[in-house]
Amino acid sequence: MLLSAQSITKTYGTRVLLDHVSLYLEAGELYGVVGVNGAGKSTLLRLLAGAEEPETGEVTRFPNVRLEYLPQNPSFAPGVTVLEQVLLGLSSDARALAEYEAKTILTRLGITRFDQMVEELSGGQKKRVALAAALARPCDVLILDEPTNHLDSEMITWLEEWLQRFSGGLVMITHDRYFLERVTNRIAEVDGGQLYFYEGSYEDFLRRKAEREESAKASERKRQSILRREYQWVMQGPKARGTKSRERLERYEALKNQTGPAQRATLELSSLSSRLGKKTIELRGVSKAFEGRMVLRDFSCMLLRDDRIGIVGVNGSGKSTLLNLIAGRLAPDAGEVLVGETVKIGYFSQENPPMDPNIRVIDYVKEIGERIETPDGVLTASQLLEQFLFPADVQWSPIGKLSGGEKRRLFLLSILAAAPNILLLDEPTNDLDIETLTILEDYLETFQGAVVAVSHDRYFLDKVAARIFVVEGNGQVTPYAGGYTDYLEALAQRRKEEKKAQRPAEKKETPRSTSPQKLKFSYKEQREYETIEDEIAALEEQLAANRASQSQCGSDYLALQTLQEEEGRLEQTLEEKMERWEYLSDLAERIAAQ
Repeated sequence: MLLSAQSITKTYGTRVLLDHVSLYLEAGELYGVVGVNGAGKSTLLRLLAGAEEPETGEVTRFPNVRLEYLPQNPSFAPGVTVLEQVLLGLSSDARALAEYEAKTILTRLGITRFDQMVEELSGGQKKRVALAAALARPCDVLILDEPTNHLDSEMITWLEEWLQRFSGGLVMITHDRYFLERVTNRIAEVDGGQLYFYEGSYEDFLRRKAEREESAKASERKRQSILRREYQWVMQGPKARGTKSRERLERYEALKNQTGPAQRATLELSSLSSRLGKKTIELRGVSKAFEGRMVLRDFSCMLLRDDRIGIVGVNGSGKSTLLNLIAGRLAPDAGEVLVGETVKIGYFSQENPPMDPNIRVIDYVKEIGERIETPDGVLTASQLLEQFLFPADVQWSPIGKLSGGEKRRLFLLSILAAAPNILLLDEPTNDLDIETLTILEDYLETFQGAVVAVSHDRYFLDKVAARIFVVEGNGQVTPYAGGYTDYLEALAQRRKEEKKAQRPAEKKETPRSTSPQKLKFSYKEQREYETIEDEIAALEEQLAANRASQSQCGSDYLALQTLQEEEGRLEQTLEEKMERWEYLSDLAERIAAQ
């Protein structure tokens, strides 16, 4: 046992976020925490990490257990460099051990200037520095709040693999459903002040949650049926009923006082959009550079009326630049952006616009309009807020009391309520809960207009995108048909063909004689072909043994570092052997076909 929270309670104003809930964490348990925005997920993590104290109950960390915590909005020491921030608070001996790991992790997360001052970094870079600080320090418990925010796809894949090797206990909030599926082995759902636990992956959670809710509904139907029969008995006259059974009356009262499962409101999004004419947005020969670095070069694109485009690429490649050019927020250095007269853009930016924390939620929406037209009729500001899961008591609260996810949902409401016909989404999955994301994905399926989304959420792109634009970072944009998984498959095929084209030139030389020369193995190639499969199998066994040894290292981080370096060398050797095997196998097939 690494960590326990026993019967903890936390309220926020009049809202009960956690009501006498308990959680126990053991080594090897990897928890994903899910629930709607504002349910209390981040509050639970702060309580477990010791950043806040519960009103009742107790959080206990067991002796010698080391804990690292990544908050949703990390704070930073003033006047320190990136590397100093990551190693802050460690003893000199611990710093010596952690420095190599810290630099490795920072590099993986796209931070290479270790001596840069933290205050000079962007918000996304700061979050990655905070993540590196949590991962680089030796610990037994990791508590991570939205670790995949501001990571590109390659970084997310690396983090998945890192956490899969982690032998301690993990409690994590993430809305990346592929990430949840691949990393966690338990799900904790925060719902109505309670915690519900599910063993297994995210897919198992979805199935078992549906079973739990159906079981609760069946129990409530049974209770109502018994209550009706008992009510009829109670209402009978004394003669018909005979002597009243005191126990039966008490049972009736107890049954009547029970409450069934709460009917939780669900977010409803109707497809709001204005009429879109034939002319949408066209980019003609657009180029854009920053400080001498070409981000886009001679790029042309016509948005179709029902387009669904996902934009991907590594951090800093120029994805948001492309979106801002489409939106007209940036002017191109060359080329032109043509916008149709009927185009009405809704821009869901990566960061929320400034929101006055003292303005009431309902007044924020009334600035858009007192009465808002929807496909289901005209709604008042209050009714629209109800549809977006803001109950009456929250509507009259100041914005400053909303959670980060609730503010994100309020911003989304303001965009959609304005009825755009072209939606530009910059990292729309950041800080939105999974339920809201699912409904947004369904909404986009029926949206009468074009959608362009910058996202690193692979599940979202698979659901929404019909084509992918890859911003390469060298000025080039490469299109691929289909969702994110289709793009990965096409990319793998392209790389395979490129490798095949780069094979030794002598194989392509024209034979000197007029009679074709027969292909054949050299003696060395023949011997290599006969033994290479055994060599690959041996390398795979060494890799498996290495990873098993890593999981048994415990707190011996020097040994773990040595094993991880050896793992890297083994993986590189294995990749080279696989490429060589592919070449020899292809040659063997061609020899056999002669």
